[in-house]
Amino acid sequence: MKKYIANLKKYKSYMIYSAKSSLKADVAMSRLNWMWWILNPLLFMLVYTFVSLIVFGKGEKYFPVFVFLALNLWNFFSACVTRSTRLIKKNRSTISKVYLPKYMLVLTTMMEEGFKMCIAFSLLIFMIPIFHVPITWRVVFAIPIFIVVLVLTYAVSALSLNIGVFFDDLANIITVLLRLVFYMSGIFYDINKRVPAPYNKLLLNCNPMGFLIHSMRKCVLYETVPNLKLMAFWFVVALVLAVIGTKLIIKHENSYVKMI
Repeated sequence: MKKYIANLKKYKSYMIYSAKSSLKADVAMSRLNWMWWILNPLLFMLVYTFVSLIVFGKGEKYFPVFVFLALNLWNFFSACVTRSTRLIKKNRSTISKVYLPKYMLVLTTMMEEGFKMCIAFSLLIFMIPIFHVPITWRVVFAIPIFIVVLVLTYAVSALSLNIGVFFDDLANIITVLLRLVFYMSGIFYDINKRVPAPYNKLLLNCNPMGFLIHSMRKCVLYETVPNLKLMAFWFVVALVLAVIGTKLIIKHENSYVKMI
């Protein structure tokens, strides 16, 4: 743990520089530049709102914000995990020349995607008054929810990075699995209302992203305290997986260059 923290301090400048460079490259050829980080979830929110309210005639209270919250959390998690499967191969020119703890690549990706998520979430400043969403003290529970999302994202990304080096097809499998989990996480519907019992509880209790999205909506939109015991459970699970993922990377990182 001490070495991990020491490396964070040592390579902090690299992570910041790399994340900035990647963010600049991401919008270099676009006229709207960083505005796409807001427009992307906003446009998808409008699509899902149209499909749910107009086509199917079903929706939840504060539905646009309901979808927007979920999309931003999901996009961060999904982007980090998807990119992690190919991080070593993408950075082969760097890691073949200089030593860099490979889990730094995961943290750099999370820093980049996290910045995009924060930019997108800034739109809530305007959406909350527009849709008359009441804000209460329970919104403070959004902070521990974000922490669990970060730890969970790091854990799954670290495991994906390590496995992706040795298993080329992981990227394709991850894409399919994430699409399945996307629909199981209630991005544009309320699992409790739309999925019959006992399957609704199963989806919420066994799918951490579904639970965290549901919890974020409860504390931000519906003035309710989330299930803190289940949140603590998923935090511990994510923390254990994060440690395992980091140890696997440290154990095998010397062989990564041979595989690429």
